[in-house]
Amino acid sequence: MAETNNVTSDLMPREAAQAGRDAAVRASSRDDAGAGRRGAPSGELVGETRRINPRSPRAALEPERVQVPTKWSKRARHPLVIFGNLVVTIVTIVMLVGGMVFGVAKYRYETPGPLEADKIVNIPPRLGVRDIADLLVKEGVIEHPLTFFISAQMAKLRNDLRFGEYKFAKQASLHDVINKITEGKVEEHAVTLPEGLTSEQIVQRLLETDILTGNIKEIPREGSMLPETYKFVRGTARDQAIQRVQQAQARAVQEAWDRRVPDLPLRTPQQLVILASIVEKETGRADERTRVAAVFVNRLKQKMRLQSDPTIIYGLVGGKGSLGRPILRTEILQPTPYNTYVIEGLPPGPIANPGRAALEAVANPARTKELYFVADGTGGHVFSETLDQHEKNVARLRQIEAAQRDGTPVPAATPTVGATPATPPAARRPAAPARAAQQPAAPRP
Repeated sequence: MAETNNVTSDLMPREAAQAGRDAAVRASSRDDAGAGRRGAPSGELVGETRRINPRSPRAALEPERVQVPTKWSKRARHPLVIFGNLVVTIVTIVMLVGGMVFGVAKYRYETPGPLEADKIVNIPPRLGVRDIADLLVKEGVIEHPLTFFISAQMAKLRNDLRFGEYKFAKQASLHDVINKITEGKVEEHAVTLPEGLTSEQIVQRLLETDILTGNIKEIPREGSMLPETYKFVRGTARDQAIQRVQQAQARAVQEAWDRRVPDLPLRTPQQLVILASIVEKETGRADERTRVAAVFVNRLKQKMRLQSDPTIIYGLVGGKGSLGRPILRTEILQPTPYNTYVIEGLPPGPIANPGRAALEAVANPARTKELYFVADGTGGHVFSETLDQHEKNVARLRQIEAAQRDGTPVPAATPTVGATPATPPAARRPAAPARAAQQPAAPRP
């Protein structure tokens, strides 16, 4: 009995505890069911009964266990991965900054510049990109030297920037400025070499212009340069300028020689240059060149002396070009290699540098029988076929000269066969036979 009572006493608390738990569950179920009946709509199934597992006071005091965070993998912590992330970050930042810089540079590259008017700027040789940028800023052509420098570097234009004088337009953009300098669109200056100058006179003109630089080692051969208007870049060497002028003359002579008439009494292109130089000195009028050339060609065909006054002057003064006074009668027959009153045929060389028109006139002279011409006193010439006609024309010229000296009216002209209308400018001496000794010839310009 004692043992039975002990067992019963041991079971009683456990049964009581279990009974208490069951009662609590039933009460909770009734509460849930009542709530379901009050709040749930009709026909809706009431939620399942929840089982409560009460915790002991000791267990309730224990802290709840939180899941430990997952550790980084070894791959994520590898140095190559870290370095790669760093590189990607740096590249991204560089791209963002580069894009911003490119946008600003592009804006400055295409925006109109600060120039208020067209301006010529001289860029000296051997300047670097930075020096050119500073010079353009100083001259007011650009505002941002760094943009100029970066643009030139990015486009690899460091060796393409050419020196010289550049004319920048009003409000020229940086794009326009760089393009002009890289394309070498430098300003060119006109240098005019008049027809009929000797080589020594042409050299003197080239030495006087400040567009060219350097010295001239020697005076070129007479008749080897073509008088024209040339355009040179500032700083061009004078030797280079002479070389260009000589090349132009060689082309012009060859072209005229190739187009010459078949019966021309000249054997070489050099003879064409010699006769063209005489024609150039005899007349400056375009409408007379072929006619003057015809007179000399006709004389050569008939084995007559040319009797040209400019050859007398060249024989006396050489390359100086000008005598500075009238020809004396004694000088007309003074022997020199160039005096065509004394020698037969052509002189040994040109007496000046003839122009393109004179070369063409000799290569294709007028078809006439005229053998003489003399100044008409007003800048032109009177042509004739016979000596008798020529002497009358010379007498007429003497009357005009006397009237001009005395201030009296010029006598009326007598019609002359072959005469040309008189128009200015410079008068020329007659190509006539002998003159009275010791009397000065008619003045020349």
